[in-house]
Amino acid sequence: MRFDVLTIFPDLFTSVLQEGILRRALARELISVRLHDIRDYATDRHRMTDDRPFGGGEGMVMKPEPLAACLRAALGGEAVGRVILLSPRGRPYSQQVAREYAGLSRLVLVCGRYEGVDERFRRHYVDEELSIGDYILTGGELGAMVVIDSVTRLLPGVLGCRDSAANDTFSRGLLKHGQYTRPRVFEGSGVPEVLLSGDHAAIQRYRFLESVRETLQRRPSLLATVQFTAEEKKLLAREGLLEQVQVAAAPEK
Repeated sequence: MRFDVLTIFPDLFTSVLQEGILRRALARELISVRLHDIRDYATDRHRMTDDRPFGGGEGMVMKPEPLAACLRAALGGEAVGRVILLSPRGRPYSQQVAREYAGLSRLVLVCGRYEGVDERFRRHYVDEELSIGDYILTGGELGAMVVIDSVTRLLPGVLGCRDSAANDTFSRGLLKHGQYTRPRVFEGSGVPEVLLSGDHAAIQRYRFLESVRETLQRRPSLLATVQFTAEEKKLLAREGLLEQVQVAAAPEK
């Protein structure tokens, strides 16, 4: 998969792309990331990519000409790839959106700055706007990194364990159960015995119930999107959790 990133600070991506899973995915050519410096497409000697807003107001606005020229160069004449502007006005990012993007061959991520980008660029060149949360960052670069990381780990062959992405938190709407590793006893606290039993069916039931309990406690609104099987409903009823789940999943009146 190919990511093209339009930014005025390409060096911000250097360390992120040189570590961990992203570095290995790049080395194995499972992904490619091409950074495009918007300043290279400014037409004045100061390489200006922003200006004051018409009508007055605070801050600066990113100019449309260098953005459009940079995007055309990144696309190289190919009408391929979804152009995404990182913006607080965009649709909320989620695991479902990450899975959607992972099914594409190319993403073009435009990193806004200052008070935003000229509306004419957004209207004529952007396919969609995307927000990674209801807060304001100094620019879209961190959002672009989040997208690259979260989408990359969903691609075939990227993670060492084939089932890791499928069993992640949010993979089906539930938070992930707690995890344990060595030592068996830490500061007087032991590992749940079922995890040491070797009974895989019992372990699976335990982890499912723990995921439900975690979701009920921390993010009950997520349960409205979860589809439970008949067997899972029986297990929840047996543990006295089914009614709590149904209450949490019921639409607000």
